[in-house]
This record gives sequence, structure tokens and C-alpha cells, in this order.
Amino acid sequence: MPRPLARVLSLLELLQSGGVRTVAELAGRLDVDERTVRRYVGHLLDLDVPVESVRGRYGGYRLGPGYRVPPLMLTDEEALAVLLGLAAGRRAGLTTVTATAGETAAAKIRRVLPERLRVRLDSVLGSLAFTAAEAGPAAAPDAGVLLSVADAVGHHRPVTVRYTGGDGRRGERLLHPHGLVHHSGRLYVTATEPATGEEKVFRLDRMAGVRVLPGSFTPPAGADDPARLLLTALATAPYRHEVVLRVRAGAAHVHARLPPSVAVVTELPPTADTDTDTDTDGRDADADGRDDDSDGGDEPWCRVVLRVERLDWVPAALASLDRPFVIEGPKELRGLVASFAGRLAESARRDP
Repeated sequence: MPRPLARVLSLLELLQSGGVRTVAELAGRLDVDERTVRRYVGHLLDLDVPVESVRGRYGGYRLGPGYRVPPLMLTDEEALAVLLGLAAGRRAGLTTVTATAGETAAAKIRRVLPERLRVRLDSVLGSLAFTAAEAGPAAAPDAGVLLSVADAVGHHRPVTVRYTGGDGRRGERLLHPHGLVHHSGRLYVTATEPATGEEKVFRLDRMAGVRVLPGSFTPPAGADDPARLLLTALATAPYRHEVVLRVRAGAAHVHARLPPSVAVVTELPPTADTDTDTDTDGRDADADGRDDDSDGGDEPWCRVVLRVERLDWVPAALASLDRPFVIEGPKELRGLVASFAGRLAESARRDP
């Protein structure tokens, strides 16, 4: 695109943002002198763009009321940013509101781009690879459901919804929604059920028939962090096994390997039973005189709770912590950890 024409379009974009723009401001934004700004305004007038001149101390230029600028005048960088965002969002599951919304939006953008730019962007998208696997075919929430729930969240309005639970049971719920969260390719809403006062999390793709009701509610304490509420709800959901551990590490170290959606971590205050490492039979793990700093140093202890369907992956996760730990339950996990450690030791002793 010729540089003067690009600057004329940039001037139009500045005026489109609203308000009166002084000549000095426009000259600074376009990196030209004030005389050139007036010439660019003349070009717009020749194209029947109603640019009005405002006189006075705070005068300048503005667009005439009611004028609609032709859509989608993007620079090369802006077009690339939009299309890359759509591509990445589709792979991450961010554009699952409707099955083809991301693809149709990208197609519309490509149709109005200049041929030169479209070919270059196709080359970028065609050669782009992702390290993570593509999101699975999860059910997408209805766009009307998302918009209604978002309006209720923003204005603190109660809603009624028809909801299908994970067990397949359906029913109508009265909710006070206060947060929207995207997690692992799905959209969730955090809400209070006024009938019970419980804080719960609901999947939007399981909702239908949302009705925003009159009135308003006051969000509960902590509602300003819906992501934390969601992760806590996922980590405390009922599963077959509850694993309880004491780990000699800070919460940040544990969560770097066991994310908040998996583990609930509580740092423990220093006490007599957490200042030394103790075997399951009560013997002091440092009785051989080794310096305790070799396996944890002065780090605090914390209690870690995981709720899992299977225990087979837990020993490897505990090994990745690389810190001393005590298994409080379940007892069968101790045998799994010992067996896992034995297999590692046997493999380490094998001669290449």
C-alpha cells in the first residue's frame, strides 16, 4: 500500500475513534506536518467522507454524525495478529462457542484482504505448527447461552437455566452467576445457588433455556477471582480416592508439578512433628547423622490433598516433586510408591 494512502486511511481511523482531533495531535500521530494533515483531510473530502472542521481554541477535525466507515481496514500487522489469534484460539478450544465460528470469521477476514497480503498470511498459517495436541471435540455452548450468562454476570442478575448434570439428570436451576472461566477447552460459570447458599461451578455447554430475571444480587466474598474458585472446585470434586500427603516444600513448588486443579495445598506452621523427617514406623529419618539440608533444607512442610480416580500415576507425580514426603493415606499408595522406586532402582543398575 503506498505510504500516503496508508496515512490517509490512518487519519480516517483516528477520526473514527470519535471526538475532535486537533491538527497538532493528528500531525504527531501520523508523523507529518500540519499542512500535510490538511491535505489528507482534503483527500477524504474528495472521497465523500464527511470530515467537519471545528473552529476555536480547542478546534480541529471530526467525522460528521451518522457516518459509517467501511469495515475492516487492517494493516499487515493487525491482519496477522487477528488470524493468528483465531488459529491459536481454535487449537486451544477458545473458539468453541459455535463449531465453525473461528473458521467463518477467518474466511470473512481473508476475503476482504488484498491478494498480496492474503497470500503471505496463508503461507504463515500453512507452515505454523503447534506442540500441544488439538483440543478434543467437546460440546460447545450455545452463543445465546453465553451472551445471556455473561450479561447476568456483568450486571449481577439472577438467572434460571435448564441444566444437565454429569450423571445425565436434567432440571431447572436458579443461580446467581458471578464469574466466567475458560479452562481446558471448556467454558464454566461460577455461581451461587440461593436455595442452598452453596458455591458451585457449571459447564456452559450443559446449559439451555437461560432466562435473566429482574432484580440483582451481591456477589459473595472471593467472587472477584472466579478462576481460583473453579480450580478449587475441580480439585475438591468427589473421586474414588483421596490422597493426603505431607510434603517438605512450599506451596509454589508443589503447584509447579501438581496444578491447583489437581491438588489443594496448605502450608503447615512449624511444629515438633514437621521439623524432622519421620518414617512411617516413627523412626527419625535423620538418625544416621545426615544433614537434613540434603533433602529439603529449611523449607516448610505443607499438606497436599488430591482426589483421583486412579492411584497408578501418583507415584511418578510424587517422584517429580523431588522433596521428602509422608503418605497419610490411602495405605495402598505406600506399596505403589515402594514398587515404583524399586523399578527405578533396578533400571538404574542395569549395565548398558
